[in-house]
Order: sequence, then C-alpha cells, then structure tokens
Amino acid sequence: MSETKSSASQGEVPPGDDEPKPGAEVSFPYDRMTVDQFRKQFPRARWNDVRKAWFVPGRTASRRIGRWLAKLEAEADAHADAKGRDAFAFDPIDSPYLELGKAGFRIRTPYSKTVVDELRVVPFSRWDSDLRVWHVPFRSYDELRRRWPDIEAAARRNEPEERRRRAGERKGTEQDMLSKLRSAERKRRRYPLPADDLPPIGRPVATSYGIVVFTHVTGELVAPGLVADFYPGVTEDYLWGYWRVPTFDELVRTWPAKTLPLGDAKWWQPTIEELRPARRAARSREARKQAKTP
Repeated sequence: MSETKSSASQGEVPPGDDEPKPGAEVSFPYDRMTVDQFRKQFPRARWNDVRKAWFVPGRTASRRIGRWLAKLEAEADAHADAKGRDAFAFDPIDSPYLELGKAGFRIRTPYSKTVVDELRVVPFSRWDSDLRVWHVPFRSYDELRRRWPDIEAAARRNEPEERRRRAGERKGTEQDMLSKLRSAERKRRRYPLPADDLPPIGRPVATSYGIVVFTHVTGELVAPGLVADFYPGVTEDYLWGYWRVPTFDELVRTWPAKTLPLGDAKWWQPTIEELRPARRAARSREARKQAKTP
C-alpha cells in the first residue's frame, strides 16, 4: 500500500476539478473486503482511473489514511507477520539504514533512485513523508531481504562523503569535463528537433531529457559538429526548440500514451510510467516553493 500527500499548498489537482483541493491519495492491491472497509471509512473518496489511486479530500486526509493503513496492517495476515518476524530473528539484516519497529521495519537512507525503485516493489511498503522513512511490515521481510544488498550498496554510494570522494577522483578528468559540458548544455534549455516533426507548443512531451514543455521553436539550425557529443544522430535538418519544466497541473492533465514510442523518436507522448515519477517530482518541487513563500 502507498499513500501520497496532496494539498492546495502542494498543487494537487484531482482530474475534473478546476481548483486545487486539499487531500491525499492512497493505493492498495485490489481486494473486495478491503475496498468495502475503505469506502465505509472514507465515504467521500473518489477513484482516479488515470493515477490508479483513491483521492480522499480534506486537510486531515493524510493523517486519517495513515491511521487507517496502520490499523489495516496491524489486522492483516498476522501469521505472515509472525513468520517474517521469525525470519528476521533467524537471519537478521545488520545495517545502519534499517531499524526495527513495532509493526515492521523503518528504513532511512540518503536519497537514491535505486533505493526508491527497489523499495517501491517490496509488498506493502510505504513512504512516510513526515518522518522521511520507508515503512516495511514484517510480512514483507523475505522480499526486503532479497533486495537488501542492492538497497544498501546504493545507499552507501550516495552518502555525502562517498559522493565527495568520487567527485574528487573525477576532478580534472576527461569524464569530468564532459559532464560539465553536458550540464552547461542542459542549462541552455534547448533541444534539437527534426524540422519535419515538431512537437506541440505548450504541452508536456517526453524527450531524452525527460518530460518537458516546449515554449517555442526557432529558425536556428543545429550545427551537428558542435553538439554531436550531446545529441547523437542529429543532422543539419534539425532546429533548436526551447523548453521549460512542466507544472504539476499540466502533468496531471496530460493523457498518457497507450503505445511505446518508436526507437528513433526525438519526442513522444509520455506513457503512464513516465508521467508518474514526473508528477511526484513536480509536486515536490511546488511544495518546496510554497514552503519558501513567506
């Protein structure tokens, strides 16, 4: 099960609404009894078919969902929890990133996309944005144990000291120079586009940079010899398009593609797998901006 905060300050916009509404999302494996319990507990909840999650309105929705999830976890599959607890006692994970709690495990690591991707597929794991820890119940210990080597290795790679050490080793190397050039190129917020296949202006589309919104396409031709290291396959028939980061509202309203893009496509309609992380990132971005606003 997973729960995502959503409030007016975070820019959450349930599909079909014109104004931001406070609330939170929750998703869980389908089970008729669980759905019935959920609807009784949250009669105002609405199903979002695009995001495959329930939206619960209200400023206290996140806390109420958290309490409901905690109660559900405490009641669900006591035998599996006991089995997972015994498995941990027999073959424990000894790691500074894992703590033992009353109902399971608490996992706190430096940010790593690998860690996030691994923990998301552990059954019944959930992210606590207030405490900034992952909660994993005892019943999921076998899967957590199987994935733990990759989780711990990624966490150690992203420790501040380790990142500084790697940066020091790269300093002055050809790889370091190329990385700086790539970073400088990205900051220009331009992207080569085939003149005969231009993207729509003002709508989110996917590119090798991720999901962006093109603001305008100039008549300036791309010089392949100068940017070939950054954009392989670019020819003299390409034009520069300038882009910006999409807002959370734009991403929520973007309809996902039902088919995968062609292998040589320079831009395409984003799939739901591309939209989900982009929406999470946009929501976090806008929440940080709101928090800084006096």
